[in-house]
Amino acid sequence: MEGTERVDRDRSVLVVVDVQERLAAVMPRRDEVAATSSRLVRTADVLGIPVAVTRQYPKGLGDTVPEVVSALEELEVAAPVVDKTTFCCSDEPAFTAVLDEIGREQVLLVGMETHICVTQTALALKAVGRGVFVVADGVCSRDDRDHEVALARLRAAGVVVATSESVMYEALGRAGTPEFKRVLEIVKDA
Repeated sequence: MEGTERVDRDRSVLVVVDVQERLAAVMPRRDEVAATSSRLVRTADVLGIPVAVTRQYPKGLGDTVPEVVSALEELEVAAPVVDKTTFCCSDEPAFTAVLDEIGREQVLLVGMETHICVTQTALALKAVGRGVFVVADGVCSRDDRDHEVALARLRAAGVVVATSESVMYEALGRAGTPEFKRVLEIVKDA
């Protein structure tokens, strides 16, 4: 049944889509999305989930926002960064090559903008059989209407729309472990 899959840390990759300085500057939910993206990068590191990053035309839109860069710099395994001009990440051959090299079937998406790059990427990944999770508090658009319509469209297409905490705890799986304590610290820092 569509949309019933759970996050599995051994099958997942976190993709941070275009959380860039000049794009973020016009987003009303910029701080929330940057914080959520950073929190998920840190959680991915604790749980051994690979991370990949995309940047849309960085010459014009700038680098990834500093909060996310800071979290990325702490990763045990460096995250590949794919620069693109396509709206759909999957239309960029370098992105597809990165996902193929990582070799995970589930993709957790955060980023900007919900109704453009995130939606196009989620739908393309779903179409090739990947399990796709869009983190609702980790994506945004300049206009809330565009954001909400995009999330509804994704749900209707069978993409799982979840919150960051639900994704974090599904990937974690159980309490009472050293990983649980580290993830709990990340949650409490929010």
